[in-house]
Amino acid sequence: MSRIPQPSSRPTVKTTLVPPARSRAPSPSKPAASVSSPRVRTKSVPKSPSKAIRRPPPVENEPPVPKTPLSIKEAVALRRAEAKKAISTSSGLGHSAGFGEFENFEEVNPKKNEEETLDLGRWSVKETIERARSTGAINLSSRSLPCIPPALFDIHLGITPDPLKSAASEPPMSSPTDTSCSSRRTGHREGPAWFEAQDLHVLKAWNNDIVEIQHEISLFGSLKTVDLHQNRIVLLPDTFADLTALTTLDLSHNCLTALPSNIFALPNLTVMKLSHNALSELSFGAPFLKPPSRKAQHDTFSSRGFFDPVITRASSPLPRLSVLDVSHNNLTASTIDHANLPLLITKADFAANPLALGDSNSTLAFIRALSHLEHLKELHCETADIGDDAFPSNLSTSENPCFPRLRILDMGETRATMEGLQSALSGLKQDITYDFTTEEPPEGTLRVSIGKKVVREPWEVEAERRVKSRVPKSVTSTGSAGPSKADVGQNNTDVVKEAWEIEAEHGLLTEGGRRRARAAAAMSAVDIAPPPKPGPLIGHGQPPTPASLSPTASLTNPQYYKATTQTLTLPPLSAPTKSHARSFSLATSFSSPPSSRGKTDFALPTPTLPLVAISAQSFAQTLKTLVLSNRKFDVCASLPITGEVLLPSLEELVLDGCGFGDQISVTRQAEEGTTASLRSNDKLLPLLTRVFPSLRTLDLSYNVLTSASLQQDALSSLILADNSNGRKGLRHLRLRGNRIDGLDAFQGIAELFKGNRSVPDWKLEELDLRDNEISKLPAELGLLPLDVFLVDGNLFRIPQRRVWEREGTRGLLSWLRGRME
Repeated sequence: MSRIPQPSSRPTVKTTLVPPARSRAPSPSKPAASVSSPRVRTKSVPKSPSKAIRRPPPVENEPPVPKTPLSIKEAVALRRAEAKKAISTSSGLGHSAGFGEFENFEEVNPKKNEEETLDLGRWSVKETIERARSTGAINLSSRSLPCIPPALFDIHLGITPDPLKSAASEPPMSSPTDTSCSSRRTGHREGPAWFEAQDLHVLKAWNNDIVEIQHEISLFGSLKTVDLHQNRIVLLPDTFADLTALTTLDLSHNCLTALPSNIFALPNLTVMKLSHNALSELSFGAPFLKPPSRKAQHDTFSSRGFFDPVITRASSPLPRLSVLDVSHNNLTASTIDHANLPLLITKADFAANPLALGDSNSTLAFIRALSHLEHLKELHCETADIGDDAFPSNLSTSENPCFPRLRILDMGETRATMEGLQSALSGLKQDITYDFTTEEPPEGTLRVSIGKKVVREPWEVEAERRVKSRVPKSVTSTGSAGPSKADVGQNNTDVVKEAWEIEAEHGLLTEGGRRRARAAAAMSAVDIAPPPKPGPLIGHGQPPTPASLSPTASLTNPQYYKATTQTLTLPPLSAPTKSHARSFSLATSFSSPPSSRGKTDFALPTPTLPLVAISAQSFAQTLKTLVLSNRKFDVCASLPITGEVLLPSLEELVLDGCGFGDQISVTRQAEEGTTASLRSNDKLLPLLTRVFPSLRTLDLSYNVLTSASLQQDALSSLILADNSNGRKGLRHLRLRGNRIDGLDAFQGIAELFKGNRSVPDWKLEELDLRDNEISKLPAELGLLPLDVFLVDGNLFRIPQRRVWEREGTRGLLSWLRGRME
């Protein structure tokens, strides 16, 4: 092998080697391309696609955008955008085998388009329509819809409605939240099964831009409520009158100028609201002007085919209509078919209509037609063009009465005057008042509103009535010697005074005045008392009670008796406190605080149940309610010797907190001026049953009654009605806070209802047994047909409290019936 060095295979590389520093600074004589050419040849391929993406550098000259706090709506929208981005990212990574899909990753914009509006808190239109298949009710209000969505007909009926001229394009069926909503419902079927679907019976699409309605709306034959107010509807299709099941129709605040003639033949319509439109006529009798043969053909028929709904029209104009609101239209009295008005109208509103325009005599005929409606209760004509010529003086006569049930007549801001209405309505049976309040007028009262309406509170009206009823005392002049004839007439007028006025006249507003009055009453009683008759025994008898100091005429005081409600309420009387035998004084002790129960009239009777004093009053035959709460001074009942039924009309008796037991001490007294009396002990419940046959409500709460007083025969006589004895039957029985430990009597009465038997004499609706000592609740009580059954605060543990707390009285009675089975 030769040792001569061989020439190198890379001679050019050796001659061109230069130091690193000099290679980085090329000479100015050589072009710059010669230096950058080897960098192009040695360029390497990027390892991942992410490194090849060039992001635009941040703009340094752009001013920073201040951060503003986001609202709740914007925060929710941002959250939904992030969720949508995460879902799209996960689906892209799971299905891609390469990296080609990352090229479009940067195009995903996390921000929503500003033109898109998120319907937060409600479903989209399509989802709302689909969910209505299960509920039968749909609400598409406030969605800016140009028409009723055709998808409603497609999803519910499987048909495609004809296109409308007013709606060139269909309303959008989805919203930006549909993607997230569909992802949440993954795995669920799109709609209910065929056996779960319900017919559409409620359609609400108010506050939209609907101008026209598809004629296929008549195929929803089960529609009962249609609410399309606050739209722009100009005309209804003729097939709209084929919705014979319709009960409520609201087309107010639209642009209607006419109605389909057959709409007045809807058999079930009860509420029709057509206010704030442009209607010019109401032809109630138009559907019935056809010949009889053709009318009979159109009473019941199928509109299009064998499977189309059967249409049954009414034989009279709107036979069930009760509310008619056609205010703020262009109606006149001559264009309203008042000869064929619906007969069952209870509320009619013709406000803000030119009723008297054209023929003024037609308003008289129109009012006369309204006056013959027997069920009309409210008539509103405020701001309408109507005057006194529509209300003649002979409007109501004894032979031809008008407005038999009218309670509200609103003629505010019209040409009608009070004098004209007073002469026209003078023959009515109702009491007429011209005071407008926020409350409904009582039965038998007609409230008339004339002029500008001024709404006042009931207390203002009552105060003004009392001021008018009080006639001021005549003030004689200095030169006159005596009162004039007018003053004498004024003095004879009865003046109704308040309780505080009566006390002020007698000087009873202060504690000292009351003490002086008690002392004066005691002294006058001693002066007028007859001398005591000598008797064989000394020390026998009883001291005079405060009731003997004055007659019982004070029961008619307005402080106790209210004539408007026929209610008598006696103040509570506590038992006398035990003290030393010699500590007797007519004055109130300074050391004891004043009683918080109010003032006590010493002229009132002291027995708990003073029937002798009450039956002697003029209102005894008509008294409805008697309240005797917390009267423990003398726990007894005073009855006359003759006669059992003393208060025949009494319906409510309140005896709570009186300390009654199973028996009551009864004192039978004769007429005034005699001293004959008989004292005995009677059972409480049989006594109340005999004395009060018309009793409907009995309150014996917070007494000391036991189960011994609740005998089955006594309860049956008290609760069940009996026509032979004139008993109406008890409806409310309250026995709260007593000592009842068993319900055997109620269990025996419940046996009457076994086998689903009906007891017509049973009238009880409420039974209150709270806060007693009941240890067991019999299962037979579940047979009692009660609306309210209260058993809290007793000793039993079964059933548990949650049975009636969750489901109420019905749940408790159902649980008890289940225990029997």
